[in-house]
Amino acid sequence: MSTTDHAKQQAAPTVVAKKEPTQSERFMTKVISEFGSSVGEVALTNFQKRLAQNYFIALDAILKLTEEKRLKKAEKYRDALPVTWQNVNMEKLARDVVAMARVGFDPSQPNHINPIPYKNKHTNKYDITFIEGYRGIELKATKYGLDVPDHVTVELVYSTDKFRPVKKDSKNKYEGYEFEIVNAFDRGDIVGGFYYHSFSQAPEKNKLVIMTKKDIEKRKPDHASAEFWGGEKDKWENGKNVGKETVEGWYDKMAWKTIYRAAYGDITIDSQKIDDDYLRLKQMESDFAEAEVDEEIRANANRTIIDVTPDDPPASSPDSQPEDPTGSPDPYDFSEDVPPKGASSNANPDDEVLF
Repeated sequence: MSTTDHAKQQAAPTVVAKKEPTQSERFMTKVISEFGSSVGEVALTNFQKRLAQNYFIALDAILKLTEEKRLKKAEKYRDALPVTWQNVNMEKLARDVVAMARVGFDPSQPNHINPIPYKNKHTNKYDITFIEGYRGIELKATKYGLDVPDHVTVELVYSTDKFRPVKKDSKNKYEGYEFEIVNAFDRGDIVGGFYYHSFSQAPEKNKLVIMTKKDIEKRKPDHASAEFWGGEKDKWENGKNVGKETVEGWYDKMAWKTIYRAAYGDITIDSQKIDDDYLRLKQMESDFAEAEVDEEIRANANRTIIDVTPDDPPASSPDSQPEDPTGSPDPYDFSEDVPPKGASSNANPDDEVLF
């Protein structure tokens, strides 16, 4: 090699490979940009940065879990679009995360907020809706409530308990109750429950709401998990349905949380406190409800209804959609694809997704 060629080789610029930003960095950039457009300045406080990081960690985990469930489905029923960050509507997600964070919802805190991915048929992307846990409902009611009580009491009433409501009338200036647990270690069966809003400075506003067991059951989710509510569920062995098994569940805890949600859901929202973040929450609820209706219509459309019941119902046809132990066969329904943490017969009732 000549001296000239050697000099040219030494003078050649070194090409440095461009480092692609990680998904976490891209997420943070989107959120920071949205914070900047919302509040007029880009800088986030340390608390806001930590909160945004918590959202990314929770979202990343739920996308991976949902993608695992998608892949476990038979190819016939599997949606072709992978549940990955590349297929998430990031513009909408960034706006929603900012709104949730400014309200104060923290996905790292138990029962605050639960992200649920669902397919948006209009954009062919996955949107993320956020389902409020019972603590999240409390947080929202406390922040936006018109007349927030000083204390909220939530109790279940069992068959051996003594409970007497005291209604406001000519003899009683304030609404109240008398409640006695007769046998703390064997209280019998649940017969109902109640919640009580008390106002220390204005006791005339005190409010007692009684719920029978039937009232509690009415509020039970349509797709309530037997691991939490108890009851029968399909039993699977070697990938085959071998019948039913009874699961004890955590009915008492679920019933209490149902009353708890009703107690804070009963607090009227103050229109003067409503801000863009609250409106964003309501818009998310509306979008998700609309998506559920669209999917129900799609799933039930063009079905022939035969009002005849044969003496011996035929076995399922080979082309029929089987029950899938790994998740709902519906390619657009991801509402049940977010498994409770450690879902099993020993599931923790505090991990139940919708409560």
